[in-house]
Amino acid sequence: MSDLDRYYRVLGLEPGASLEEVNQAYRDLVFIWHPDRIPKDNPRLQEKAQEKIKELNQAREQLRSQRTNDKLPPKPSSTASPPPRSSQPASQTPPPRYYYYQPPRPQAQSPYTSSQSARQPPKSDYQPPRQPSQSPPPRSASPRPQNPDLSGTNLSGADLRERDLAGRNLSHADLSGANLSDAFLHRINLSGANLSGANLFRANLLEADLTNVNLQGANLIGADLSGADLSGADLQGARIAVSDRLMVKLTGARLTGATMPDGTVHT
Repeated sequence: MSDLDRYYRVLGLEPGASLEEVNQAYRDLVFIWHPDRIPKDNPRLQEKAQEKIKELNQAREQLRSQRTNDKLPPKPSSTASPPPRSSQPASQTPPPRYYYYQPPRPQAQSPYTSSQSARQPPKSDYQPPRQPSQSPPPRSASPRPQNPDLSGTNLSGADLRERDLAGRNLSHADLSGANLSDAFLHRINLSGANLSGANLFRANLLEADLTNVNLQGANLIGADLSGADLSGADLQGARIAVSDRLMVKLTGARLTGATMPDGTVHT
């Protein structure tokens, strides 16, 4: 079996599968084998999950690299016949057909690397002092925070499938009817949020703050709520079982004062 065939098999695909199929298979398997979904008190399964993730990463990168190489133009053969001579002079000969220019990366240099520079800044960087009558320079935009505060945001009906919102603050946000299937919501703050009618199929809500959240009529089939705080949450009419079989993971979840799907209050 060739290496490529083995990479396809790691992702559960037939040889020759498209790049889109490779990416989708990778996302599905990473979701299943993510170490955060494995109990922390089982080191054997944790180690197995980490090894599986390494195999999946290697398989995807190799197959993506192979597809990229397939799209590159073929290199000219050394035995190929020489191209016809151009009537133009040698100095005006057009560049090769396949030419990829990559500008060199600028190297950061300190303007004070020598004693002369320490005494006087370089002329190219010198800025004369502004007169008081001149308007102040515009302020540069501050860098965007990696996890912006989304509390109170209106995301009603939003398509957030497979989105990574781990650690975000979405307290009191309106997510009614939103599609959060397969979303990664580890340690998210959804305190007081409205998730009525939302689709949380196979969503990862490990250790999430779901206090006083509205989950009326939400689809929680396959969701992982291990360690989540559901104190005071309203789950009336929420889908949590299939044919009387519980399909939600609630290991270590806090349900004090939560209203269950059948209307009873958990004590």
